[in-house]
Amino acid sequence: MAEKSMLNIVTLLFLSVAVGLVGSLTGLGGASILTPILVLLGIPVKEAVACGMVAIIATSSGSASSFVKDKITNIRLAMYLEMFTIVGAIVGATITVIIAPVFLYFLFAGFLLTSFINFRSQFKESYTPPEKQDQLSKRLRLEGSYFDKSKNKIVQYKATNSLLGGLGMFVAGIAAGMLGIGAGAFKVIVYEKVLKIPSKVSSASSSFIIGMTALAGVSVYLFSGLMNLTLMAPMAVGTTIGAVVGGRLLGRIRDRNLRILFLAIVTLLIIQMLYKGVISL
Repeated sequence: MAEKSMLNIVTLLFLSVAVGLVGSLTGLGGASILTPILVLLGIPVKEAVACGMVAIIATSSGSASSFVKDKITNIRLAMYLEMFTIVGAIVGATITVIIAPVFLYFLFAGFLLTSFINFRSQFKESYTPPEKQDQLSKRLRLEGSYFDKSKNKIVQYKATNSLLGGLGMFVAGIAAGMLGIGAGAFKVIVYEKVLKIPSKVSSASSSFIIGMTALAGVSVYLFSGLMNLTLMAPMAVGTTIGAVVGGRLLGRIRDRNLRILFLAIVTLLIIQMLYKGVISL
């Protein structure tokens, strides 16, 4: 039993590295993949959800440092949106502790489907800033720039629709708290389609926000006694390593390739969530 347990921990460590890498590049957070793996290994779903949120914190911490160093993350915008995601995560985690989250898989599959809104436009290499900013976005100075290494130029951008974006992040926070995943897919869509932010800034800022969202949810699960400390250690180490590597690679990958990777992962997650929902009925 000890050898089998050790094998599972080692396997989980290597899986966590890969998941952390993909999660940081796409802004998904990684736990969307790790949580069902834990369930397959026989971990109760609520424990898997709780531990998945720890992996999200590790992914965010690992990738966010690289993104901030490269000045891709818009910290001002991220801090504004965190107010909404934190409240949403606490609400969502509280609901999961009280009720079984079986039917929530179908709901989140619906959230993931929003990733295919304006499918063709997601492969555009160029970014066009919105013509107008709402007054709140102007007052909060929700704008910025970053150096795109793949294009060898500085990209200027500005956010708009900040209130609607905050509402979208509140919904994403609820989904994240309920299912123990970063809800990065939905957050990236809010960034790009509602707030009108470039792809790389969306992924970087999403990774930054995901950690704080997960921390809020973890606080609920911790007091509920659902945290499995044995699983948390290899997951935290593995996802942190993968996230650091992903953070360093992000600026060198073209937007088009990031979108292809993002959409491929989202498609797999939709199938995964629907399957889990069906077999849990």
